[in-house]
Amino acid sequence: MTARTLTCQVAEVEDLTPDVFRVHLEGRPEAMAHDPGQYLEMQLDEATWVPFSIANAHDGDGRLELHIQHWPERSNSARLRELLVEAQQLTLRLPGGDCVLDPDSERPLLLVAAGTGFAQMKAIVEAALHADPSRPIALWWAARERRDLYLERLAREWAEQHDGVTFHGVSEQPLEAGFDAERVTGHRGRIDEALAEHFDDVSAHDVYLSGSPGMVYACVDVLASLGLVPSRVFSDVFAYAPRDPLVPTVGSLVRERRA
Repeated sequence: MTARTLTCQVAEVEDLTPDVFRVHLEGRPEAMAHDPGQYLEMQLDEATWVPFSIANAHDGDGRLELHIQHWPERSNSARLRELLVEAQQLTLRLPGGDCVLDPDSERPLLLVAAGTGFAQMKAIVEAALHADPSRPIALWWAARERRDLYLERLAREWAEQHDGVTFHGVSEQPLEAGFDAERVTGHRGRIDEALAEHFDDVSAHDVYLSGSPGMVYACVDVLASLGLVPSRVFSDVFAYAPRDPLVPTVGSLVRERRA
């Protein structure tokens, strides 16, 4: 899908937590078309474009959803917040990115996100469940503390409404009693370590990852030890922060740890 530049309206700005807000944009439906997992770039000024994952699957209504981390101490973040609240129109460039849901695959999905990386996974979940409500989907979402799982309610709804969906919340801080439920599990610590403890074999999965390069490659290295198929793993990190090889051809990290 060829990228295009367009103008759109800010329909709503909603605080989800003190640190994360959600933005709904509106434009011509054909101009807002995108594949699940793609991102857009928003123009702050003539020289500055800022990328954001599109947090909803395209359904032809001309609406886009963004999840934005607000950093008051960063000048671009403050400018962006002011722009979104005050501007009547925004200039966007979209779509971008090749980390998209494969429409021809029926393999189970393993979706791994940190922080607002959940936005990309939300679009993928929506599209996958629309195509096949019974598709197995394991969603892993890492955060510093529970409040940073800013749409935990939605992830729980997916698990409650679809037998094939499981939700794993991973927090650096302890999760209080009562987090776990049917098809919902809490973990404390690093997400790569939690994946290593939980899985024995991921060779059957399509894997999508969204987060910092350090987080993504730490998870890739663990999953490579568990049978990850290099052609079935996807992340925008592979494009903007590549390494060689992207996926280790021989994984031993987890098996050595368990030996």
